[in-house]
Amino acid sequence: KPVPDALLQQAFELARMGPTSGNCQPLRILFVRGAEAKKKFEPCLSEGNRAKTMAAPATAIFAMDMEFYELMPRLFHDPTARSWFAGKPAAIEETAFRNSSLQAAYFILACRSLGLDCGPMSGFNNEAVDAAFFADTPKVKSNFISTLGYGDPASIFERSPRPDFERFNRIA
Repeated sequence: KPVPDALLQQAFELARMGPTSGNCQPLRILFVRGAEAKKKFEPCLSEGNRAKTMAAPATAIFAMDMEFYELMPRLFHDPTARSWFAGKPAAIEETAFRNSSLQAAYFILACRSLGLDCGPMSGFNNEAVDAAFFADTPKVKSNFISTLGYGDPASIFERSPRPDFERFNRIA
């Protein structure tokens, strides 16, 4: 069953409301849906993820803009926020990775709330994806991917166990 553009846009509208540090907003999403895009995407996937990813009506490539800080004077109330990152590659990489991951998680939760099944994964070649889809925007780098669609209940395994609060958490 196809995933309509309007549903992807609705999920983004929900997800963009989640906070990021300094409202840096480094996430960029490329949706792979068409036959030509899927053909370009297929060789980038690991063997174990290839069939399910190709069968999905859409796959989100969650990427990070490594020049996110250029927009910070417009997105954040402190006009000096750009200077926190300009010329500081370690700070750029750490912030882009952390916050794009956070934003992608918001997007996945938004998709789930709208009735989509999501299959986040790391099983792909980042360099190949970046060359195939972000060659014209070299400051955008892939982070991880997620299939999006309506899973067949007969083929979806039950949710794996989740730990209880006490197992992984403490209050000090």
